[in-house]
Amino acid sequence: MKKLAKVYLGLVLMFLYVPIFVLIVFSFNTTKSRSVMSGFTFDWYIKLFKNEIIMSSLVNTIIIAVIASIGATILGTAAAIGINNMKKLPKAIVLNITNFPVINPEIVTGVSLMLLFVFFAARMNLEFGFVTLIIAHITFDVPYVILNIMPKFRQMDPFLYEAAQDLGCSPFRAFFKVVLPEIMPGVVSGFLMSFTYSLDDFIISYFTCGASTQTLPITIYSMTRRKVSPEINALSTLIFLVVVIVLILKNVVERHNENKRNVLVKGEVQ
Repeated sequence: MKKLAKVYLGLVLMFLYVPIFVLIVFSFNTTKSRSVMSGFTFDWYIKLFKNEIIMSSLVNTIIIAVIASIGATILGTAAAIGINNMKKLPKAIVLNITNFPVINPEIVTGVSLMLLFVFFAARMNLEFGFVTLIIAHITFDVPYVILNIMPKFRQMDPFLYEAAQDLGCSPFRAFFKVVLPEIMPGVVSGFLMSFTYSLDDFIISYFTCGASTQTLPITIYSMTRRKVSPEINALSTLIFLVVVIVLILKNVVERHNENKRNVLVKGEVQ
């Protein structure tokens, strides 16, 4: 049974990562062919950094993702604190409402936000572009931050905050010294999830971007009407490598912090 489970896991991983491996291999192909490897070259990586359309879209995407992630993390953290302090019934209702944008199809969210921006555009001279994209991304990122932080509140001792105040901390100082470190893993996870969703979002961005601002997914979609350039293979390879490096660093830091805590606990016991 264990062997069967390992075979199944291997097939799933192969199904997930073989396409990425093929993409990486053909990003070094000398021709545009996606079926025949004609030779090895770095030309597509050089052309990638010279392609103004792709680079401009990439910069827009990163800027929007960073701003939206920071905004969503701040709003989501504040919302999670408020929800945690609610009574049982209102808390359950608000959490269910928070789940709606996560379960809801993205096309519904995208169209609804577009109609909302059209409504405000007619009355407040709001133009579709950078601002509408950031507002839209913050809107669909906030629920993910809340859902990442709420389990940390359930794991935390509910009397720590009151104990810190009894020992002389002000409410503001008690939050930053006691509560925030306890929920920080959830805050970081929420930020990373928000950044990831903002980075690769297409549907909501498509309905709220306007003609002046384009994100990378929209630029790639416009290329599919003709033929996707191998430069996209090169860009996808670089993004994949960056994600792998970030995950490795995150795991190393967490392992280091865990070992440090274990050493402190052993020292206190001795």
